[in-house]
Amino acid sequence: MLDIKFVRANPDLVKENIKKKFQDEKLILVDEVLALDKEYREAHVRGDYLRNQRNVISKTIGMMMAHGERDKAEEAKAQVGAMAKEMAELEVRETELEGEIRKRMLVIPNIIDPSVPVGRDDSENVEIERFGEPAVPDFEIPYHVDIMERLSGIDLDSARKTSGNGFYYLTGDIARLHSAVLSYARDFMIDRGYTYVVPPFMIRSAVVDGVMSFAEMENMMYKIEGEDLYLIGTSEHSMIGRFMNTFHDEDKLPLRLTSYSPCFRKEVGAHGIEERGVYRIHQFEKQEMIVVCRPEESKAMYDELWKNTVDFFRSLDIPVRTLECCSGDLADLKVKSCDVEAWSPRQKKYFEVGSCSNLGDAQARRLGIRIKNKEKGNYFAHTLNNTVVAPPRMLIAFLENNLNADGTIRIPEVLRPYMGFKDHIG
Repeated sequence: MLDIKFVRANPDLVKENIKKKFQDEKLILVDEVLALDKEYREAHVRGDYLRNQRNVISKTIGMMMAHGERDKAEEAKAQVGAMAKEMAELEVRETELEGEIRKRMLVIPNIIDPSVPVGRDDSENVEIERFGEPAVPDFEIPYHVDIMERLSGIDLDSARKTSGNGFYYLTGDIARLHSAVLSYARDFMIDRGYTYVVPPFMIRSAVVDGVMSFAEMENMMYKIEGEDLYLIGTSEHSMIGRFMNTFHDEDKLPLRLTSYSPCFRKEVGAHGIEERGVYRIHQFEKQEMIVVCRPEESKAMYDELWKNTVDFFRSLDIPVRTLECCSGDLADLKVKSCDVEAWSPRQKKYFEVGSCSNLGDAQARRLGIRIKNKEKGNYFAHTLNNTVVAPPRMLIAFLENNLNADGTIRIPEVLRPYMGFKDHIG
């Protein structure tokens, strides 16, 4: 959410930013916000004036009574009563206006970084850099579910009976591989100085409003019927919510955190949920990175986050590339974002396995996450997040890139301590 003072001072810039995101239907919101803000400030000024006048007049009533000026005193009392009534009406109107302004401000997109390429959708994202040499072996690579089934590692049919499409049972060595990847990711991030956290897997609506846009919520979140609780779509949600209405010392930032959680997503409108596979599913597990920092640290932390993911995948011998998200592909809260994509030898192309985002002060402003500064005054923090790894999607890349000609799966050296020191499975 933008600062209303910024919108007041830079309406044309805000509108130009909306155009860059190809959301022209939101242009009218800027004018509506400015009009509502003008009315709100006028009401506030009028209320302050009335309060001041009421106090002045109230002080004279006693003097009038003492001097026997009863009629004047009654007139003054009536005047004070009328002022009180008008002030009460103004307070109600101010509350209404605040609500209307906030409703619109939550929909106006954050100002994107100047480095973000302008484009309509993910088809116009821009490749930044490749890491590792993508290779295609001289033998056929089966579909990932076929690889898992040959290793007795997945049961989709039973999951459809118990839970429906978009769910799965992982079994045997594939289930162990799934857990091993997450354990390795946890230790990988701890070794890089990140504090490990297991957060709540449900959050209240006040946190949902703070961490994501309404459109994202509708397409992602599962609501717990009869309670003010939502299942998290990623641990970022509860991790950022943890700092709601908090103040932080400048010298204790940045906060570097890595969190594990299951994730639950409706995936409304997403293609592929009916596919026989585990690329797009309703339930999965993930290791995440979260940073709370000062604004001047934001850019450096963003680079640190995506590089962590690249290094993690390369340690497992998986080629990856980074992709700069264009303006139209950015969620409204994001200032800048890049995807990390893994190489698929079967498809001979890259596919998304992680997303790194800098949200500026948007989440902090919504949730009240502030940094203490006695000289300059308190100010809002910046928040960032990035995926370390999210199996089972990551397993697709792992199985394809580590498949041997005989159908066995090579286990990279760094993962062997988590797999009983096996060098292969199958």
